[in-house]
Amino acid sequence: MRFTGTESYVATPDLTTAVNAAIVLERPLLVKGEPGTGKTVLAEEIARGLGAPLLTWNIKSTTKAQQGLYEYDAVSRLRDSQLGDPRVSDIGNYIRRGKLWEAFTAPERPVLLIDEIDKADIEFPNDLLTELDRMEFHVYETGETVRAARRPIVIITSNNEKELPDAFLRRCFFHYIKFPDAETLTRIVDVHYPGIKHRLVEEALRVFLEIREAPGLKKKPSTSELLDWLKLLVSEDIGPEELRERDPRKLVPPLHGALLKNEQDVSLFEKLAFMMRREGRGG
Repeated sequence: MRFTGTESYVATPDLTTAVNAAIVLERPLLVKGEPGTGKTVLAEEIARGLGAPLLTWNIKSTTKAQQGLYEYDAVSRLRDSQLGDPRVSDIGNYIRRGKLWEAFTAPERPVLLIDEIDKADIEFPNDLLTELDRMEFHVYETGETVRAARRPIVIITSNNEKELPDAFLRRCFFHYIKFPDAETLTRIVDVHYPGIKHRLVEEALRVFLEIREAPGLKKKPSTSELLDWLKLLVSEDIGPEELRERDPRKLVPPLHGALLKNEQDVSLFEKLAFMMRREGRGG
């Protein structure tokens, strides 16, 4: 069972090596990188490439580790007992299975995505250590132990919003997705828009990378935002000539709202573009 990428996902050799190493070691793959670099999509493409089912556990600031195992709805059981509902005799009717339980008991070896783990409380990763290590947990209400028939392929993403505990990191195989270089970005664009004009892509990438390299930018545009911008350029029939525009009244590129997401960055780029063009370095 090896991942080699898919037709719709450009996976660099170091990324495929990391995925396959995690599969061989049977350890979670912890993936970090800038937002928009394809961390979440990676899990989807691994599942597609391996022909495996995908289970996704989206983590929020309020998510608790126990929710990944199961939740016991004591309130509903109490209410049903007051109403004389016969279901109360079986406590299993009030056990809600979490994503880990689903992954452990899946008929086929699944890919389990634990998405944006750094959004949760700092204790969240530590609370999952035993379950991810042993691939089992105990259900106290029913007295049963749930064990994984086969270890799921676990992909964990993080946007580096907070540091993860060392004990948790020791149990993972780590990979940082670097922001793609111009050649890789071109391949990504070709995958999503196979018929797009080469000159438009060339000029759009030049402007895109110029924006990303602008010092002091609060939020650098991501790969997904580049793709959105290109879609808009094609839709509005904007050609490469307009992207090379040197008119000082048009300091930001057309449809820049797909790339620059706050007024401070728009103002900053306008100033930098004006300085560059005044010095004869723009375009």
